[in-house]
Amino acid sequence: MKKLLALCLASTFSLNAMAVTVIVHPSNSEQLDQASISRIFLGKAKSFPSGSSAVPINLEESSATTEEFNSKVLNKSSSQLKAYWSKLVFTGKGTPPKTVSSDAEMINLIANNPNMIGFISGEGDGSVKAVGTF
Repeated sequence: MKKLLALCLASTFSLNAMAVTVIVHPSNSEQLDQASISRIFLGKAKSFPSGSSAVPINLEESSATTEEFNSKVLNKSSSQLKAYWSKLVFTGKGTPPKTVSSDAEMINLIANNPNMIGFISGEGDGSVKAVGTF
């Protein structure tokens, strides 16, 4: 009985865990790890490792996908991230990434711009390339 209960709880938690996929333009041949992606989205790196410009795009702050991305990739809560960007904006040292409202809008933007990097829930539709799933 305990094993059945543990199995039910484990499957419930795995269903609630959302996969966040980091996407780039299909022509982008970069190999990005979590640290590289984090540096780009935190404004610490302005380019991909190859030297080409990197433009990060976020989903809306209220999105569950954004919460997962912030937690799994950036290792920050939404309040920590808000404080981080407030400090950078106030000191003139950075601006947060632009924001879109949906996965479809994100995919469309990334598919049409080789310099952009973003994230969606689940998988892309073939018009973008996944560089990491978290």
